[in-house]
Amino acid sequence: MTGFVITPPNTPALAIAGSDQTFPLRRVFCVGRNYAAHAREMGADPDREPPFFFSKPADAVVPAVGTLAYPPATKELHHEVELVVALKEGGANIAPEQALDLVWGYAVGLDLTRRDLQAVAKKDGRPWDMAKGFDASAPCSPLQQATWTGHPHEGRIWLEVNGEPRQEGNLNEMIWPVPDVIAYLSRFVTLAPGDLIFTGTPAGVGALHPGDQVRGGVDGVTTFELTVGAQ
Repeated sequence: MTGFVITPPNTPALAIAGSDQTFPLRRVFCVGRNYAAHAREMGADPDREPPFFFSKPADAVVPAVGTLAYPPATKELHHEVELVVALKEGGANIAPEQALDLVWGYAVGLDLTRRDLQAVAKKDGRPWDMAKGFDASAPCSPLQQATWTGHPHEGRIWLEVNGEPRQEGNLNEMIWPVPDVIAYLSRFVTLAPGDLIFTGTPAGVGALHPGDQVRGGVDGVTTFELTVGAQ
């Protein structure tokens, strides 16, 4: 084979803080209910559930800056602020004590969720794809290289809407810390350079509306600020 029948799409990429280079994206994995208080607010038992994962398309990752259009097909768009991990290396069946060697850097992102669609999917036993993997459903700050931030295992993770606190927790409240998340995920897929992992959200998820001003961050990593636009 010598060519493509259509022009290949551009490689999705994430900005790098302080650099004109970008980080190419391969896949985006998200771990669900990784903070006990959030698991409880979603009606789950954090003491019994092993980690579970879902995916978003790589091109759902967009800059968490400026104005983000309110997505179609929902009346209940929810915010979920998360620490994001970017991998520079991959592998399968990775040991937790080796997992951080794979990490290039960290960012802060939003796992935006069409909560009304998700509720219907849960009720009917259907996949969550259209609730989680829609266009621009993963706004993300520029990546901070791990050589600058270290590997954060504690620190405040927070989100404000129109200046009012909505979500607040601490990375040390993760049920499965970052090394465990990477190791557990590598049992199911062979991880690769360019993979992103959204590591879960603290309690306080709630609705966003057009015109909302959204700020979030992880202390010691970075912050972001954006506006929710019209549909």
